[in-house]
Amino acid sequence: MTLWGWLAAIVLFLQLPIPIYWFVVHPFGGRWRVGSNAPYVVGLLVSWPPVAACLAIWHGKIFRAERPPVAVIVAALVLIALESWIFWRVHRDLGGARLIGKTEVSGGGELERRGIYGRMRHPRYTGSLLAVAGACLLAGTRTAWAVAGVWAALMFAAISIEESELRKRFGESYEEYCRGVPRFIPLFRR
Repeated sequence: MTLWGWLAAIVLFLQLPIPIYWFVVHPFGGRWRVGSNAPYVVGLLVSWPPVAACLAIWHGKIFRAERPPVAVIVAALVLIALESWIFWRVHRDLGGARLIGKTEVSGGGELERRGIYGRMRHPRYTGSLLAVAGACLLAGTRTAWAVAGVWAALMFAAISIEESELRKRFGESYEEYCRGVPRFIPLFRR
């Protein structure tokens, strides 16, 4: 596997487990004992090890053996860098505890409308989509794109669960937020 294949593998290892993690944390958020690390540990154990195993087992089908063209490398690196910037903004706007789902478990929190969340409702998922697309460009196989398609379906299911939970928790306030802020494409006007 080339250096670019390794970079694609790292990005996929970091991004692919995210919807599985949220399937553990979101639907059962109010059922976990507040203050317990159990939801995060279970979420991590259910998501990252199986994804890592699949990447290791099928690496020959997911990642091409030769170096991608320079234009593809540049495009992929731009997408991955953009995701890194979005992640930094989300972490800055939310903080680490909210980023990993602490408010879902506690059932508390408030609706974030500042910063990047004033421009799009799901910046983390948007960033993940960009990073996975960049990794698929580097991987350069149909299998990588097929995996990305399954991942995208899981991600949209996780988003639906999250939005349902937010509607229950915040009611009309969340509906108003949804009417004014797009899901994924950033709003550039105020």
